[in-house]
Amino acid sequence: MNSLRDVRPEDKQMLLEWRNLPEVAKYMYTDHVITQEEHDRWFETAMKDPSRRYWIIVCDGKDVGLTNICDLDWHNKRCNWGFYIADPNVRGKGIGIFVEYTIIQYVFGELKLSKLCGDLLSFNEAIISMHEKFGFKREGVLRQHVIKNGVSYDVVCIGLLRDEWEALKPGIENRLRQKGIL
Repeated sequence: MNSLRDVRPEDKQMLLEWRNLPEVAKYMYTDHVITQEEHDRWFETAMKDPSRRYWIIVCDGKDVGLTNICDLDWHNKRCNWGFYIADPNVRGKGIGIFVEYTIIQYVFGELKLSKLCGDLLSFNEAIISMHEKFGFKREGVLRQHVIKNGVSYDVVCIGLLRDEWEALKPGIENRLRQKGIL
């Protein structure tokens, strides 16, 4: 059983450990080990910032990753989002698909926003492809936008509009039911 729960103060150290895992950090914009002081500042800001919301991804009662929305813009009715799975034992088991569906439903259903955006390092093709299966479109490329370990990488900008989601939703929900995710 998969679920999302709000991030709590006691999750702070676990999140620092996750953020510094090589398999998580590989897809983040930063390329250095995040210090305790840096993480403490990030965590404090993240928990107080009304334009951000964070959830722990739970699989069968175990905390396995993090998802969030950020840059929540009520005027323009849009936000950005992202996620990572920290536990390698649950990757490939539909957790990402569950998270994607849940966040899309939250953004368009509960928040009533019009657009959901994301930015991904261009080499993260598997996740870009997953987003496209949910209707996200590639809206642009920020060329040589992030430097990691001395190498410049492009960033792919994606977006999904509420009316696009509403048109695709029945078919996607049917596929997810067939896979046992819904």
